[in-house]
Amino acid sequence: MVKLMMLEWRKLEQRKVIGEVIIYWAILMFLPAFFLKVVLADEPTVTFGQSYSHAIQLMLPIQMGFLLFGASLINHVFIEEYKNKTIALSFGYPISRKRLVMAKALFIGLSVFICTLISFVLSGITTYVLDQVLDVIKGEPTLADLITYTGRMIIHSIVVAFASLIPLFFFGLWRRAVIPTVICAVFLMQFPNFLGMVQITLNLDIIYTVLSLVGVGSVWLSVRMVNRLGDL
Repeated sequence: MVKLMMLEWRKLEQRKVIGEVIIYWAILMFLPAFFLKVVLADEPTVTFGQSYSHAIQLMLPIQMGFLLFGASLINHVFIEEYKNKTIALSFGYPISRKRLVMAKALFIGLSVFICTLISFVLSGITTYVLDQVLDVIKGEPTLADLITYTGRMIIHSIVVAFASLIPLFFFGLWRRAVIPTVICAVFLMQFPNFLGMVQITLNLDIIYTVLSLVGVGSVWLSVRMVNRLGDL
């Protein structure tokens, strides 16, 4: 399985993918401080700047931006191969299609997980450094804050990795449509905000758990149904 995942990496335009990831990191690492200093500065009811424990609650949803990276990988790993008809060559390997699709899905999920994890680290360091200059968060981070952030960083990276696979079955393997895949990722990024707009209040942990389960379900359907979807 590891060799199949490495094969998927070698098949990609690596410079293009790495450049895309760097852009995500560069944007997301500055967003928490930007929101605290500019966007939310005149909102007295917003408490994210009251302490680092509050700021963590702002930093978690921002990393959902890597759902777009997941959508991009679904396009590169699945949709482009279908459109270029190179998927038939991959399916010609002496390996079952189900195993190949699982390897591709694992490659996407692991890539998103690692990139999100690194983004959390960069975002945390950058936010702390900018806070020393701009004073956007009251107080200093405590050991408890660091432990909480580390735990949430790992769990949330897993959530983003699973949720990034939600468009895989319907838009990736079945419809093979790039734009709907991206739109789906954007919708998932903003899903908690959409619930707030229609005055539906749910615990974010419940929302993230549901998104993770839907992502797992999408992978399961992709593996189970790949033989019925054809090569074209």
